[in-house]
Amino acid sequence: MLKARTEFASALNQICAEHGIELEVVIDSIKEALLAAYRRDFGIDEKIKYEAEVNSQTGESRIFSWSTGKKKAKKDITPPGFGRIAAQVAKQVLLQKIREAEKSAVLAEYSKRVGSLVNGMVLRFDGPNVIVDIGKAEGVMLPQEQTRAERYQINQRLTFLIKCIQEGPRGQQIIVSRADNDLVKALFRREVPEVASRAVEIRQIAREPGNRSKVAVSSRQTGVDPVGSCVGQKGVRVQAVINELDGEKIDIIQYSDDPAKFIAAALSPAEKIEVDLDETKKMAKVSLPDDQLSLAIGREGQNVRLAAKLTGFKIDIKGREEKKEEKKVKVSKRRKKTKK
Repeated sequence: MLKARTEFASALNQICAEHGIELEVVIDSIKEALLAAYRRDFGIDEKIKYEAEVNSQTGESRIFSWSTGKKKAKKDITPPGFGRIAAQVAKQVLLQKIREAEKSAVLAEYSKRVGSLVNGMVLRFDGPNVIVDIGKAEGVMLPQEQTRAERYQINQRLTFLIKCIQEGPRGQQIIVSRADNDLVKALFRREVPEVASRAVEIRQIAREPGNRSKVAVSSRQTGVDPVGSCVGQKGVRVQAVINELDGEKIDIIQYSDDPAKFIAAALSPAEKIEVDLDETKKMAKVSLPDDQLSLAIGREGQNVRLAAKLTGFKIDIKGREEKKEEKKVKVSKRRKKTKK
């Protein structure tokens, strides 16, 4: 009997220690599962109280009952052969607790990696969600974290951002993203040593995932060219990021604390830009040569839209000739009023 007691206790304690499980939690869970098994197989009287007891040394399990208010008169009602059921229940509870502990350990590991990159493979589709193999766990890419321009396929390998751990329909899940701005930031951190060492800082990102991004950078170290560092020799660094983003175009822009300079830079590749600011209303009136107008606005207004998002200013663009015409009209109106 002593040997059995020692073997059961040592085995239980070893399992709990290996997987970081509280012994008391396991025992309480086994008690609850034993009562559920008894209820299922033998039924219960709602007017009577029931209790399961588990000897943590021997593993022996028993069921007791008593009338409401008379716990001292409890009776041992353990059915014959219940030991076999109890052993199965204990095994199932232990396996469940081990799985939960392993999942918790994995989630704890990935929670420390939030904001970093992970290589993954598309496993399957769960409704609108994409389920991704990210190594020790599966990641979930929700619809809002997907890039519209991309068409995901089973076994496709991609780089993802570990965005967060959040509660889902099946418990906590690891959310991965291809659409988040921080994916772009993390890719530059991987590809550009100056960004990784913080000699170059990514100040702002404006992005239309899968299509185009504008990235504003500044230097924190004398003599370091932030734009040149991110572009790399012959564009090799920025091209590596573009390749990871499936061809998404990226504009690297010099950040400036001067809003007018920052707006002019954000509207690149357009040149010869003049900016008139209303900082109170966060409005910027921009004029530039007519031949630069289409570049500043971009296809379907994308360039000016991203520039506005990047700088935080609403941008009104006009060509110089158009602006001159407006001035002429205003002068003409004033003259007419004066004559009257």
